[in-house]
Amino acid sequence: MKYLKVLFVVAATFNALFAFQGKYKGAEAITANQLRDYLTFIASDELEGRDTPSRGLNTAAKFIATNLSRWGIKPGGDNGTYFQKIELRRSKIDVAQTCVDINGQKFWHGKDFLGFGADGAATGKLVFVGYGYRIAKKNFNAFEGVDVKGKIIVKYAGRPEFISDADFTGKMGEDWDGATSYGTRNGAVGILLVPDFQSLATWDQTQRTQAGKGSLQVEKFINPSTPSLPTITLSPRAVLALFQGERMDGIRVMNALASGDSIAGFEFSEAKKVSFTFSTTVEKAWTQNVIGILEGSDPSLKKEYLAIGAHYDHVGMGTAMDGDSIWNGADDDGSGTVSVLSIAEALAKGSRPKRSTLFVWHVGEEKGLWGSHYFVNNPTVPIKDIVAQLNIDMVGRSKKDGDADPRNKSLSGPNEVYVIGSQMMSSALGNLSESVNKSFINLKFNYTYDDPNDPNRFFFRSDHFNYAQKGIPIIFYFDGEHEDYHQRGDEVQKIDFEKMQKIARTVYAMAWELAGDMKRPKVDKELPKELKE
Repeated sequence: MKYLKVLFVVAATFNALFAFQGKYKGAEAITANQLRDYLTFIASDELEGRDTPSRGLNTAAKFIATNLSRWGIKPGGDNGTYFQKIELRRSKIDVAQTCVDINGQKFWHGKDFLGFGADGAATGKLVFVGYGYRIAKKNFNAFEGVDVKGKIIVKYAGRPEFISDADFTGKMGEDWDGATSYGTRNGAVGILLVPDFQSLATWDQTQRTQAGKGSLQVEKFINPSTPSLPTITLSPRAVLALFQGERMDGIRVMNALASGDSIAGFEFSEAKKVSFTFSTTVEKAWTQNVIGILEGSDPSLKKEYLAIGAHYDHVGMGTAMDGDSIWNGADDDGSGTVSVLSIAEALAKGSRPKRSTLFVWHVGEEKGLWGSHYFVNNPTVPIKDIVAQLNIDMVGRSKKDGDADPRNKSLSGPNEVYVIGSQMMSSALGNLSESVNKSFINLKFNYTYDDPNDPNRFFFRSDHFNYAQKGIPIIFYFDGEHEDYHQRGDEVQKIDFEKMQKIARTVYAMAWELAGDMKRPKVDKELPKELKE
């Protein structure tokens, strides 16, 4: 058995060397040192966590665009630039006009509560609805027997464990409801949120970091008919006041939250009087996708595009801990950002494939896939001419031998990557992906998250999703969640650059095949119903 393993390694090495001498030779330009150099800048403190929108994110965009220009990759954005501009609407609380009154006691935005949702004023009796969900397929209705008309809904923030992302498929108002949609449709006048225990315990930190931010929306995404109610998230002080004099006071409510107990069936007294006014001011902001086009060599096929993408944003800055206030996002998704950059450089400096290659660095993925949603609905090339999309999101971390941290349970190994979606829409794409990998570097492809019932819902959680919804076959490359996912510890020194090199070279080889094959991968499968929205 030992000798068989040695022979296997030798054969794999020979295959890789042979590939470098042939059509994948350009992949050797993608190196661990190159990736480290690029990522050291993209995930540096100077870029301040690349929040959308932010100065640091704009700097990252300019860095990407400058390199594309140097390599002769054409602008694919607006008006001959590399940038597809996206208009945002920022709503900020008018603190002087926003307050809550509980039995004559005044509470103020920032210190005592945080507000969002529609402008307006609310006065009414209180109705408690637990977590406030209705899920038809689970025969669960927190509003059963509760009249919310003309009343203020009080609910826990978050959701119970038995409700997952998968329960929010189908049509809102028919298949499921949250408190906002149900309350808007049935005449409620406002919502008070009681945060979970952890949020209550860290309220001071939350209000310092969130009070002045306001809310952001993409202007083109705003639907005036979307349900909205003035909504208030309460501080511990406000929770105590809200439940003062009730049969279950605020201390007992918070203790129940800490222990996971329910207070189902709780009703507020008729004497409790609550009113609040909620006012916002609106201003405009801008952000951008970064787009480059490497024109294909074939006069006919260059009118078609292989799309390769990653999101270049992260979550920005927050309250300092041990002197560190920056979420650098080295793996999420600095690793994908610089992998796409290195692939673009290798393709631009080598022989060009027949089809054109469309490189898109998506903005605002962390806000809800904003950039990819915007691009597929406002494409800068004909959407029907995109033959496939390869998405790289978190490919820089590896599970170490002996790592027993439960947060790293699903982290992939140094020669492994999760491959999601390659076989869901196109048999040809899935088969090509397998054959290219086996004939080249031969990574371990892990298909765990191809399960349509994956409770993590990874298929919905990165930019490939929006391309798939347009009928474009996709592949999503992913290393798995880990202890530093959306934490300050997601930093460059923890990246496995050798693994990144293997994955980026594998995607390069796949890109070469897709951009060079005379036949575009045929879509011969419908997405499973669980993966449609």
